[in-house]
Amino acid sequence: MSVTIADVEAAHDRIRPYVHETPLLSSQQLDLESGATLLFKAEHLQKVGAFKARGATNAVFSLSDLEASRGVATHSSGNHGAALARAAQLRGIPAHIVVPENAKLAKVNAISSYGGRVIRCESTLAAREAALEQVVKDTGATIVHPYDDSRVIAGQGTAALEILAQTDRLDSVVIPVGGGGLLAGSTVVFKSKSTVKIYGAEPASADDAYRSFKSGVRVASHIPNTIADGLQTTLGEKNFAIIRDQVDDILLVSEDDIVSAMRLIWSRLKQVVEPSSAVTLAAVLNYPALFQNQTVCLVLTGGNLDLDDLPF
Repeated sequence: MSVTIADVEAAHDRIRPYVHETPLLSSQQLDLESGATLLFKAEHLQKVGAFKARGATNAVFSLSDLEASRGVATHSSGNHGAALARAAQLRGIPAHIVVPENAKLAKVNAISSYGGRVIRCESTLAAREAALEQVVKDTGATIVHPYDDSRVIAGQGTAALEILAQTDRLDSVVIPVGGGGLLAGSTVVFKSKSTVKIYGAEPASADDAYRSFKSGVRVASHIPNTIADGLQTTLGEKNFAIIRDQVDDILLVSEDDIVSAMRLIWSRLKQVVEPSSAVTLAAVLNYPALFQNQTVCLVLTGGNLDLDDLPF
């Protein structure tokens, strides 16, 4: 099922009581460094510290009472798992979260803090899917995929509705792409309601979305190796269909670019964000000709990171 602007608007009404309307932040110093006017959508200040709260909440509150009574389940390296656990707690239902062994401890602890049941597995997609299948067999829970789910995509798109309500001067938007839920949902909104150019930003060492976009054929599996742990997932099918047809381009950045941009956001914007958020600023700084003299919105997707394991 394709996601429409009506789906995103319905999601916005549904989740409004349960999520923050996050602010747009700015920095004169970063404007000078980039040669553009930058507006940072502060989704790291969202509930559970990431935009994932939007999609998970929409999915959980879209369930019928019968479906909800059996609980929800997913596999997640962190932010989606915490978001789903929180949404389930709000609705008073169980949440079963399959987590790979290499997940960041801060993100696993967040899942537990919202009452989610953590099921550990090996750090492969096959192991995650097998463990999730067993959970569903045992519990009858409804799977809420981290990104390849129409309800999740519609929920993530609500961030774009807020951006358009918060500023009427926007030329481009830059959004991180991992599984593609946020980029796809936001694209539905921006293409329906504006002439804004839409760019995905992705680590060069986790470039499946870039390769999929350029070839027109979705890369179904790859082996990422990036500090941006939230962007290690493979692009979803539903997401790719939207991104392939409507996104203007996907921009690649190096690991060094990501770390440098993260330092700048911490030091200039005074905001603690995780590496996945920093790919947006890295892209703007890496492709200056694309953004010169424009007003650009960069989505800061999350702020959950292990403070004992910083890259600087």
